Amino acid sequence: MYSDPIRVAGGAKCLAGDDNEADRAFVLDQIRKSIRLHGTHTVLLMLHSDCGAYGGLAAFDNDPVREAENHRSDLHRAVKFLQGENPELNVYGYFVDFEGVWEAVTSPTAVHSNIATNIAVGFK
Repeated sequence: MYSDPIRVAGGAKCLAGDDNEADRAFVLDQIRKSIRLHGTHTVLLMLHSDCGAYGGLAAFDNDPVREAENHRSDLHRAVKFLQGENPELNVYGYFVDFEGVWEAVTSPTAVHSNIATNIAVGFK
């Protein structure tokens, strides 16, 4: 397995469409470079609890369930966007909190048993 991590503040948030379009374009360009240079076919998108880019847990009235639902929704939008831009990719979305790592969404084309080349668009 080969890993080509791309770490940005806010993780997959920029791909969900709420952030600056230039940030989204930058991350998409980085993913496309990884596809071209390394033959990447699987992307792991991540968001984590208490993320400063969202205003931390406080932005969700310190309600971890509300925060997790928001991040799950953002991961769905990010996976849908990335899959639309690169239909050949397997895309997985994960939410990381203080209890563990939770798979929030998987693209329709993702193949769980064959993860050979990965990009992790995660958090810093």
